[in-house]
Amino acid sequence: MRRQNTSIRGLVLRARIRKIIGTIIVYSIVCIPLIPIVMMYGWLVVQAFSAKPVTWLIPKDVVGGLKNNWRFLFGPIMKGGTVLYEDFWKLFYNTLLLSLGTTGLVVSITSFAGYAISRFEFRGRDPLLKTVVILHSIPGVLFLIALMYLLNALGLYGKGLWTLLTVTLIKGCLESPMYTWMLKGFFDAVPWELEWAALVDGCGRFKAWRKVVLPLIFPGIAAVSIFAFLSGWGEYLLVYTYITRAEYYTLSVALSDLTFEFLYIDYGMLAAFSLFYMLPAVVFFIATQKYLMRLRVIAYKG
Repeated sequence: MRRQNTSIRGLVLRARIRKIIGTIIVYSIVCIPLIPIVMMYGWLVVQAFSAKPVTWLIPKDVVGGLKNNWRFLFGPIMKGGTVLYEDFWKLFYNTLLLSLGTTGLVVSITSFAGYAISRFEFRGRDPLLKTVVILHSIPGVLFLIALMYLLNALGLYGKGLWTLLTVTLIKGCLESPMYTWMLKGFFDAVPWELEWAALVDGCGRFKAWRKVVLPLIFPGIAAVSIFAFLSGWGEYLLVYTYITRAEYYTLSVALSDLTFEFLYIDYGMLAAFSLFYMLPAVVFFIATQKYLMRLRVIAYKG
């Protein structure tokens, strides 16, 4: 009997040891690749508040760092004694206009188009969905020359605010096809019986879409809004290509200009600028992360 108990205890002990070893191996595989990324972001935060370059995650002269690194918030952005931009907040508002405008266009277009593709049968419906996926895989840089000719023909190239609004329209249109395909899956998940009941009660098609269907697919609309906002916030190529006046540039272009000549880089201000540029997107993502999780669940069920 004692031998049997000893044997059982030995088996339990070996099982626990194997479990502990397996847990250590799994966490090591997951966490070790994250160390450089965590250190990179940690250095960015520390350098943004340090007056001198740091080689470790310990700031030097925080008061001086706050005064020197964040001076772009209250004055012109300078590099090597040259004024690059007169007003940081103008760049911020341009970026906000581009990202919010892109989000509004994408949500407006995809909520209508996704509903139409989901609810109506028409010739070429399935090939259209497949074509959307194929076209979305084509790099947007291939359209730059064609869009340049189009903007020149319309007289919208290098026209300041009008060009920025045109870039917003282009960005929204380029992002809409894929998100239409995404929202179509959310509309498919809404039972037709609910919409039919609204139609029987006297609602028109538009009112049933607005009052019944849209509230049910709000997680999908929120997810599309997140992706569209982040895409617009980080847009660089379209702005740099079509906008010729610096006062209508966005933060992404300004950040590129700060790193253009490595001899004159102010790493403290560059870190502070990068941290400020990153924060709105991070806050927006964290605030709406639960909708992304619901998107993953719905996509898995689909």
